Amino acid sequence: MKILVVDDDKDIVELLSIYIKNEGYEVEKAYDGREALTKLNTNPDIALMILDIMMPHMDGIEVIKEIRKDSQIPVLMLSAKTGDLDKIQGLIQGADDYVTKPFNPLEVMARVKSLLRRSQHAVTNDIPDVLEVGPLIIKKDSHEVETVDGKSIQLTALEFGILYLLASHPNRVFSADDIFERVWQQESVVSAKTVMVHVSHLRDKIEEATNGEKVIQTVWGVGYKIETH
Repeated sequence: MKILVVDDDKDIVELLSIYIKNEGYEVEKAYDGREALTKLNTNPDIALMILDIMMPHMDGIEVIKEIRKDSQIPVLMLSAKTGDLDKIQGLIQGADDYVTKPFNPLEVMARVKSLLRRSQHAVTNDIPDVLEVGPLIIKKDSHEVETVDGKSIQLTALEFGILYLLASHPNRVFSADDIFERVWQQESVVSAKTVMVHVSHLRDKIEEATNGEKVIQTVWGVGYKIETH
């Protein structure tokens, strides 16, 4: 299994490569956004990308935009900026998680493992393989979502995890902490804003495909739910 590390700081790339190899993964390296896209297009076995935001030629946000046109590969974003706006922008564009520099390489690897687990075994339980909720058909095994009239909706691994969690427990309200712990498979730490961003982006995609259908409801002060009758 290969992991692509993208950063214009070669010392960071080498440091992360050491830790990645120690965990038994192979490493691909890129030092700017354009090179990262080339690596992805020529290495179909890359399972995850660690991506810096601030890079020459094409920054990380632009890279994510390009990737999400046709790929749902997990992306862990590295940011030298500490402002929430910067992180939220990355998440909205389709990154799955972020780590702020300076970082502990062990934390990065913990996030990597969590993202890989999610992408390979997103939500596994005894719920039917195909769920139909309102205007949506949700297919667990293939991670595909489409409308009842056949329009495909492209979701990231995290967006699919949130949707499947809510759809498989209709009428149940999940707090942001609940969603974070179940979908991210990590203990909740300042998770509310991260979950809010992903839910907002998920809603936008659903509403665009369904002519404005409000599938996910907010229960103010409590959390989120999908209501069925």
